[in-house]
Amino acid sequence: MRVLVTGGTGYLGSAIVRALARRGHTPIVFARRITAVDPAVQAIAGDLQSPSSVDHAVALADAVCHTGALVSLWRKRPADFDDVNVEGTRHVLEACRRHGVARLVYTSSFLALPPAERSEPLIANDYQRTKVAALALVRSAADANPAIVTIIPGVVYGPGPATEGNLVSRLLRDHLRGRLPAIVGADRLWSFAWVDDVADAHASAIDGGHLAREYTLGGEVAAQGRIFELAREIAGLPVPWRLPGALARAAGLVEETRARLTGAAPLITRGAVDIFEQDWPVDSRAAAADLGFKTMGLDTGIRRVLGDLT
Repeated sequence: MRVLVTGGTGYLGSAIVRALARRGHTPIVFARRITAVDPAVQAIAGDLQSPSSVDHAVALADAVCHTGALVSLWRKRPADFDDVNVEGTRHVLEACRRHGVARLVYTSSFLALPPAERSEPLIANDYQRTKVAALALVRSAADANPAIVTIIPGVVYGPGPATEGNLVSRLLRDHLRGRLPAIVGADRLWSFAWVDDVADAHASAIDGGHLAREYTLGGEVAAQGRIFELAREIAGLPVPWRLPGALARAAGLVEETRARLTGAAPLITRGAVDIFEQDWPVDSRAAAADLGFKTMGLDTGIRRVLGDLT
């Protein structure tokens, strides 16, 4: 099948493109900048904020993986998140409906779900707020369209660019360079999923017949601080000291004020502290049964990430 991958140049999106090609599909990358795309892969330059651009790209495909999103701690214009994450998703849903695509696989985020022991999602920043809104939009569309499947990964990590979409690599890179003296929420449980395993699950969702409407892909559940303990065991790096939440929020307030005055992105925000201080375990059993999802152990994964960074 011809499968359009929105955000196909992003960290997870590019892995999905590779996974689809391995399965014998013809991936089509849809992204704002396509200069770095492998010449062997078809690519379309476009913007999720443009309904006509999205419609043109979807018309070329049999199926769609919608993984494109604005992933960022902060933007000077908060509506940027709405334009991409919510309205961009609306444009994809409408184009898929018009063109009758055989399957739409939407990539959400564990941050769009309630943290452990809460019944409602946490709205801590604009990224999270808009991912919650986009998931609600997709769920509403899926009520009438069984071709829509949502995948909700935990913390996706692996080798490659240390971007905001690859949080573990970014934290370990900063730690290696001495730029991460402290961490928040070290004892909180998160779920870590290897990027290629998450990408393979997306390809399985494209291939699958009668699937559930949603799948969570958690990977290994471990304390956040475990990645730094493994870095100590593997590379002899010291473990960052633990910053109390109250001090982290005070620093976040200072950084947010600086950002408003200068327009430069804050190093930390109070919303980020709220997120890091929650437990986010994610259950993968349904994805294992229906999509064949399994993921690399965290110790092996961190060893490979460190090898890529050094």
